[in-house]
Amino acid sequence: MAATSVEAIVTGKVWKIEKQEGDTVAAGEAIMVLESMKMEIPVDAPVAGKVGRLSVAEGDSVTEGDVVAMVMG
Repeated sequence: MAATSVEAIVTGKVWKIEKQEGDTVAAGEAIMVLESMKMEIPVDAPVAGKVGRLSVAEGDSVTEGDVVAMVMG
């Protein structure tokens, strides 16, 4: 089973975690929502699989390109 990195697409804060480690996700389904400049930006799974690891928690600051999760697909 290959692991795929999920990266933050903007610099901001983790506003809400939608999926937890071990949850199943479809390609394009939101794993978390980031808040940047008062906008909510979903971070979607690039592939279908299971969330293998979350690297952030709600309230954490992230920079564009940071790995925020792994999806095992």
